[in-house]
Amino acid sequence: MDTSDLLAAVKNRHSVRKYSDRVIPEPIRAQLDVMASSSNAESGLSMKVVYDDPEAFRGGASLYGRLEGVRNYIILSGVGDSSEQDHGYYGQKLVLLAQHLGLNTCWTGLTFNKKKVQVQLDAGEKLSLVIALGYGLDSGKPHKLRPLAKLGSVFGGEPMPDWFVEGLEAVALAPSARHQQKYSFELKGDQVIPHQGGSLTGYTGVDLGIAKLHFEIGAKAGTWNWGLSEEQIGVLYQRRYRGRRSLLWAL
Repeated sequence: MDTSDLLAAVKNRHSVRKYSDRVIPEPIRAQLDVMASSSNAESGLSMKVVYDDPEAFRGGASLYGRLEGVRNYIILSGVGDSSEQDHGYYGQKLVLLAQHLGLNTCWTGLTFNKKKVQVQLDAGEKLSLVIALGYGLDSGKPHKLRPLAKLGSVFGGEPMPDWFVEGLEAVALAPSARHQQKYSFELKGDQVIPHQGGSLTGYTGVDLGIAKLHFEIGAKAGTWNWGLSEEQIGVLYQRRYRGRRSLLWAL
């Protein structure tokens, strides 16, 4: 998929909760499977596309509404310390490919039945999320967009360059748990620093991973690199010195 195809998928993709029983053709399955395999190799995750299984979404939690007619889905799993951002980033890659191929999707953390999902987890792996997949009975509805000023800023209050605005416009279209989009992006020099923000949903890392992919797609015209937020620096500091602190306590 080239940039124009990705941008079209970003703009046209909406969450769909009701699906037909139309079978996904083999050529489309092959493309999805190749993407899942290559993403697993790149990320270390264990994503899998499951086809023709109507049981996984029967009897799931209905706190946020049930999904109907789901027969295909994408499993997101990985080792216990795998990055939530990776789940969002690489899961959304599959979602955008599915949109490009004429399919519909819906991210879900609760509405599937964990006991019926067809997944065999290796030692240390855990099931993170499931994405419903198939031909929707409709194309879904756009969610309310957050103002770009709440999604991003430039250090020092400088005007936003065009490529940064285009990145934020793609971020505004990113799906997130309960449409909260608690993250933000800060441009500092030639670095874009992502800030995760806080949320009660428990999926803020996944949300940020999705948003980062959208930003990369929208900001293709710019010359920039990802920078580390204060939160990320703090985590790296803790990991680096945790062993030393443990040694000092043992002396």
